[in-house]
Amino acid sequence: MTATLWIARDEGGVDPETRLLGLTLLRRAELVGKRAGFERVVVEDARGSTGQAPPLRHDGEEIRAGRLVVLSSSVVPEKKWLRELREMPLEPGTVEVDPGCAAVLETDRPEDVVSALLSRGKQKATETVARLSSGPPGTLSSDDRFVIGEPGDLRKAERWLLSGLIKDSEGFMSRHVERKISLAISRRLASTSVTPNQMTLISVAIGIFGAALFLSPVRWVPFVGSLLVLAHSILDGCDGELARLKLRESRLGGVLDFWGDNVVHSALFAAISIAWAREIGRAWPLLLGASAVAGTLLSAGLVFRRTMTAAKEGPLYTGVTTGTDSAFARVAEALAGRDFLYLVVILSALGLQRWFLALAAAGSPVYFLLLAVLSRRGRRESPAAGAVHNLEKQETS
Repeated sequence: MTATLWIARDEGGVDPETRLLGLTLLRRAELVGKRAGFERVVVEDARGSTGQAPPLRHDGEEIRAGRLVVLSSSVVPEKKWLRELREMPLEPGTVEVDPGCAAVLETDRPEDVVSALLSRGKQKATETVARLSSGPPGTLSSDDRFVIGEPGDLRKAERWLLSGLIKDSEGFMSRHVERKISLAISRRLASTSVTPNQMTLISVAIGIFGAALFLSPVRWVPFVGSLLVLAHSILDGCDGELARLKLRESRLGGVLDFWGDNVVHSALFAAISIAWAREIGRAWPLLLGASAVAGTLLSAGLVFRRTMTAAKEGPLYTGVTTGTDSAFARVAEALAGRDFLYLVVILSALGLQRWFLALAAAGSPVYFLLLAVLSRRGRRESPAAGAVHNLEKQETS
């Protein structure tokens, strides 16, 4: 059976063509519906001045028998919510209603539903569909959607969407400092033509330039470099935020984001080791840099293989199915954590960035070995199991 999402243009409230963080309400609902797995998405266009039935925009063939979800255009949906509506068990002929938001039914006579929707007049689409139920309609509710009742709710909807971009796995400083700054930047960039991949490349360029400043023998210059590396970390959050806000995620963007971070970190280790070797006129600091870089890239490669090479399409991570996979996921999350950059800033301000390199040279190989052990145990316990690593998909260049 197929699943169709019908986005209804109800009268009253906010104009569905109102833009919210770069997308109109209709376009946002349409894109979320496609990402939630609906085979067909039907969008009502504006009704004429005489109130006649609106023309429809839809992809693919006409509506078939199966699951039909009717969504009000005044609702800002999350993918999780629409997927639940698409997959929830439902008896044929009955209707479940989230009042003023959505109506869900399983029907073998879609032409009757379409006819009712197109001739409903000023009645809300969810109320029209509820009247088609063979019994008393059920009532649904969810926190994974936001209803815009008046123009003043748009700012609240913005805050709701932005708050959903904060991940539970983030470190303390990332959540309370970096994310607040990056969200403020992303909010302003959402209505521009700036793409997520452009933000990735900009942040990587800033990070590499900051790392290069550690080559300077002037004491204050590496401190400036540490601030630029920290700025890279903050701006790096914007690419994933823009991708999700504009619904332009892609596997390519996730790959760029993941390896961009690791290139910057490796450049930082290399620059500190080179500057140290130059200052003392000996080569052994280069071995520390090589150890830190090798550990970083090997760990990144292992996490990449476990999380991003299993599937060429769709999500960049899979669910945890074993205890060992869960342990691997928790350890792998540390690779995405960037709170250590604040240590770089503090030590650089004191002229002690060498200490950071020494710690990284010792810790990076150990971290890789721990990941390798957990990865091997996970494959032995469940060869098909994938580790969770919260990598964000971006838009295609």
